[in-house]
Amino acid sequence: MATKDSNTRSFVLRIDSETMEALEKWSEDEFRSVNGQLQWIIAEALRRSGRKPRAKKQTKEETSNETK
Repeated sequence: MATKDSNTRSFVLRIDSETMEALEKWSEDEFRSVNGQLQWIIAEALRRSGRKPRAKKQTKEETSNETK
């Protein structure tokens, strides 16, 4: 079972059935859950608009410390 990320927040989204069907199809095509697809769409839109900075790359030292 996945652990809950302490930075993750939940909210209710109302969406019309036609849009939901399209979203379900799209998420299936990309082997994601609907929730995962929505997260990707939002992150991509924020990145493209310049409102979300790219994640910084880890240094080799940070990566090796995580594997210990």
